[in-house]
Amino acid sequence: MPLVNIKGVGGYLTPDQKKELISKVTEAVLAVEGEGLRDVTWVIVEDVAPGAWGVGGRPVTDVDLRRLASR
Repeated sequence: MPLVNIKGVGGYLTPDQKKELISKVTEAVLAVEGEGLRDVTWVIVEDVAPGAWGVGGRPVTDVDLRRLASR
């Protein structure tokens, strides 16, 4: 049973983006492990509260990520 756990800053991805991420990650797993595992492939997207996620010693928020993505 493949299990992929993706953590990210809450408030950054929309529900539609999470749905797309789950679909594409599932397809990537099945490309390696085989189509027969589709029904038992789990993908979990966990939101970490903005500011409770740190990079380089500084808290990161969804606003910070949007600023980075717009570069």
